[in-house]
Amino acid sequence: MVLQSETPAANPSADSRKAFQRLKTRLHRQMVDAIDFSKAGELPEADLRQKLRGLAEHLCMQQDIALDQKNRDIMVREILDEIYGFGPLEPLMSDPDVSDVLVNGADRVFVERRGLLEETDISFADDEHLLQLIHRLVGRAGRRIDEVSPMVDAKLPDGSRLNAVIPPLALKGPTLSIRRFRTQALLFDDMVQMGSLAPDMATFLEMAVKGRLNILISGGTGAGKTTLLNNLSRYITNRERIVTIEQTSELQLQQPDVVSLEARPSNIEGQGEINQRELLKNSLRMRPDRIIVGESRGGEVLEMLQAMNTGHDGSMSTVHANDTRDALDRLELMIALSGAELPNAIARRYIASAIHLLVHITRLPNGERKVMRISELIGYQNGEYMVEDLFVYRITNVDPDGTVHGNFYATGHQPLALNWLTQTNFNENTDLFHARELPLSGRQNDQQNEQES
Repeated sequence: MVLQSETPAANPSADSRKAFQRLKTRLHRQMVDAIDFSKAGELPEADLRQKLRGLAEHLCMQQDIALDQKNRDIMVREILDEIYGFGPLEPLMSDPDVSDVLVNGADRVFVERRGLLEETDISFADDEHLLQLIHRLVGRAGRRIDEVSPMVDAKLPDGSRLNAVIPPLALKGPTLSIRRFRTQALLFDDMVQMGSLAPDMATFLEMAVKGRLNILISGGTGAGKTTLLNNLSRYITNRERIVTIEQTSELQLQQPDVVSLEARPSNIEGQGEINQRELLKNSLRMRPDRIIVGESRGGEVLEMLQAMNTGHDGSMSTVHANDTRDALDRLELMIALSGAELPNAIARRYIASAIHLLVHITRLPNGERKVMRISELIGYQNGEYMVEDLFVYRITNVDPDGTVHGNFYATGHQPLALNWLTQTNFNENTDLFHARELPLSGRQNDQQNEQES
């Protein structure tokens, strides 16, 4: 018997939550045993949900289950979440401030809010309960996970990215990571207001996209590379044909002529894989004006650089890297992974002739995202890349609580790719590059004044 004091509403201790989850698991199994699936499939979904709710309410009113009305309502809702939603994770998946949900076994659930990790009080009844949720979510995505294939990377129906690892690979129980899909896209103006970059930097990036410069965005995991790439793509005109290539689809382009391609993993027999490199090769036959690679990961970099060098100006991609120099080294490594036996000097010349702008974005210790530098790749000389910073963010100090103070600056370097920008009213904006501290937006100024006070 589960006592009333063991329910979450009466006593929110870890033991009571576990007891509540165990009771919910038991009732869920009773519901599954009571359902006639041959007839359930014939009902409209609304009617089926109503009947399942009635059955859940009936089970919660049994004599050996001492639940008051408040906890009974919670139990019914959570049982339906087990069937249709995300189980115990449903409140987190409904919270617009949560960007990542991270489950490290049945007892440890973390979330990322506003760039910072927080531990929650949510738990599963046991590892089997968590495993059932993983199987259901993975099945909904048309994938499978078991002891033969104990890792899976999939996209949920709402666009969220799911990664799961189960035993024997996960030593402390099943592990689940969900990168939430933003229903409301973060726009460039929002990034400026939040202080991710200065207005003058946003103006220059807009001109760079319209002027068809090839752009590489670098940064770490969760730094905001895809968000920035999405925003840059909004400045591509509606007269251009765009092909996007991604491992897992995340880009949300608004233009009318967009072809979205997504890589396909191999099946259980290890066959049928189509990687980004094959998609990129095929995309060159699709008459694209621009090619956008969501994230460069391997040998497809060679084809992407070829496209940038052979008429597909204005192409863009992202890469995992700690800074802009590291991003260029990663490109060299990925060229080597492609199997092309190019000498380092040739590979570097190839990269230098293809990439015009390097944009590095970072997530700071306090969770803020900042565009740390916008640099121009001028060329290659004497065995080294010639890189000039156009705009930088300089950190002045960091408070004990992790709050970062700093300012954006223009370095004074004028980009050599001026001829690429003639169609963007560039001549009216040459003062963007005068060496100075960059003015902030109104909201950024307010935030900075609050921090200083």
